[in-house]
Parts: sequence; structure tokens; C-alpha cells
Amino acid sequence: MRAPAPRYTPGLNPDVIELATSTLGGMLVEATDLVGEVSLTIDRAQIVPAMIALRDTPGLEYQQLMEIAGVDYPSRPERFDVVYCLLSLTRNHRIRVRVTTDEVQPVPSVTDIWPVAGWLEREVYDMYGVLFSGNPDLRRILTDYGFRGHPQRKDFPLSGFVELRYSEEAKRVVYQPVALAQDFRNFDFMSPWEGAEYVLPGDEKAPMPAPAPTPPTPQTVTPSTNVAAQPQAKGAQSPVTADQLQKADAAAAEKQVADVDKPKVSEDTGDTGAGKPHPDDGPAPANPDVVPSKGKGQNQ
Repeated sequence: MRAPAPRYTPGLNPDVIELATSTLGGMLVEATDLVGEVSLTIDRAQIVPAMIALRDTPGLEYQQLMEIAGVDYPSRPERFDVVYCLLSLTRNHRIRVRVTTDEVQPVPSVTDIWPVAGWLEREVYDMYGVLFSGNPDLRRILTDYGFRGHPQRKDFPLSGFVELRYSEEAKRVVYQPVALAQDFRNFDFMSPWEGAEYVLPGDEKAPMPAPAPTPPTPQTVTPSTNVAAQPQAKGAQSPVTADQLQKADAAAAEKQVADVDKPKVSEDTGDTGAGKPHPDDGPAPANPDVVPSKGKGQNQ
């Protein structure tokens, strides 16, 4: 996007202000040229004929209503501004027309000039509470049916007056007043990760961290007088000779030989008990039911 706002034909603002001043006459309260935009302040009671003149006068011809917006200035007697944004299709130019009012005095509706104003005026009424006389359907358009207050007013609380929830007892959605523990909160802008001493809501449910273990007492090590036991410097010559290494290997080999009186061998089946259910059993008794046969066969 090349520009933050819609571009239109430049250089027309002085001519527009001069022509609007001569056309509107007493209906015009103030005409200004700020940041490249023309703003016309109109008498609230004369807003309808002023809009017709801005639409039908040659040289002005603002045929289209683009938007209606509200602004709240609580310190003023007439705290609300109702701003109409108009566009001239034939001249590619935009102006802003505004009127002032309060909570009681209504603004005449422009729905007879631009029917789209019906929805736009309802939005301003819903958000700011500005009344429009002559609007055929002036009711809320963005908030709920039972909503209290007007959210875009500067004195409207951020939390609202009522809150919506589902009731298990009534088995339906109900409204209830908003209950706040405190109207204002004091912030110290200290990060909880940087040493805040207070407990944040919900931290009391977290398990307490285990205490840090006590570090062991360092022990004093007496240097060894044995040269071989001391660590050697990198690249230093070994203090053990080759003869000492050979004798140490021979002593280790002698310890690995099994020291037994009888070798683990079997001379006959008596040593192992082969052929017997048990090594201490005698010969099997003769079975009278078994008759030996002639020749080679069973029991021979």
C-alpha cells in the first residue's frame, strides 16, 4: 500500500472550503483544513439540509456516505462527536462532517438521504449511546440484548458491569455482576524470574523445591613418596625397567595356573557312574518274566 489512507485529487481543499462556506451559510459552524483533509462542523439541528446541500450543489457533489463514527470527550459539555465521512465520486474527493451532542439531545437521522446510515447510526448508538431521531430501527447491533452501558465511552470499565456464564443449577446461560477483588492494581514491573519476593497467583500449588545438598568437606591428600605411584608428566621416561616388567608378567602367569591335586580326567565309567541310575547302585536283578532267546536278540 503506497499511502496509509485512500488517495484523492489534491489541491481542491481551498476551493471546497470556500464553496462550502458560501453554500451552507449559517448552518456551518467551522471549516478547517488539517493534515490535508477538510473538516466541516455543522449545527446539529441543521445536519439534514446541510447534507442535502453537500450532495446536490455543483462543485461539491458528495454523493456517497462512507462511514459514521463516534468520538467521546468526557470533559466537554457536549461530549460526543458524530463524524460523517463523505466521498465525491465525480470529483474523487473526501470530506468529514461532524456534529456535537450529549447523552440526551438526539441527532437528526440521515437515513432519508442515505439508507445505509440506518446501520451506521445503530452502531454509534450501541457503542456511545448517541440518540438519532428519525431512525426507523434504533437498537443495539453489536452487543447482546441485555447488555448494560456503551463500551466505547471513556468512562466504561474494561471489565464491564455483568459477565456471562453457564449455570449448572438453572441449566442455561445467566448473567451475573462482575466481582473484582480490587478496583486498581499496583505493579512494580519486576520480573518474577529476576528475584521477585512475592508469590504469584497459582504458585502456591506448585511443589516446593528440594533443599540444595550440602557440599562435601574437601579432604586433604598427602603427597605420596612412592615415585612409581605418582603421576608422570606427559612425555616423561618410565621409571620401571624392562626386567621389572618381565618378572611382573611371570608372577601373574603363575597365579593363573589351577592348583589341584588330581587332574580332571575319567579313567573308567566307575568314575562317572555311566550305565547306572546312580553311581552307588549294584547290578540289576534278574527278571523271571524275561526268557532269553537263542541267538542274538534281546537280553543277550
